[in-house]
Amino acid sequence: MSLVDRDIDYGSAAVGTLVGLAGLLFLVEPVVGPLALGGLRVRPVALSTVVLALGFGLGGVVYLRRGQRLIGIAHAVGAVGWGLLALAPAFGSETALVLGLAVVVGGAVALVVQGSRNRDRG
Repeated sequence: MSLVDRDIDYGSAAVGTLVGLAGLLFLVEPVVGPLALGGLRVRPVALSTVVLALGFGLGGVVYLRRGQRLIGIAHAVGAVGWGLLALAPAFGSETALVLGLAVVVGGAVALVVQGSRNRDRG
């Protein structure tokens, strides 16, 4: 079977591409200087949080529209948490930083609990 013959899930592919790009930006931080983005110079690690939040936000929309409630909510929570973490330094807001961290950690804990409940049921 060739690649052309396969059904491609474009929504998941777009989400995965954004999340992968965020990971790549995070990894190149030590070897790449700040990137020119319009009139700004942005460190790759800072840009990675923005791209990750966008990827999770898109995932929230894609999966909720498909009726995949748990994975959609997980992506949406990740988008909010990582979005707050991305914006906090831009505005110098310690509150946004702590809140973003709480949302990311709280969302991860909630997913573990829900996954455990689902496994116990079936």
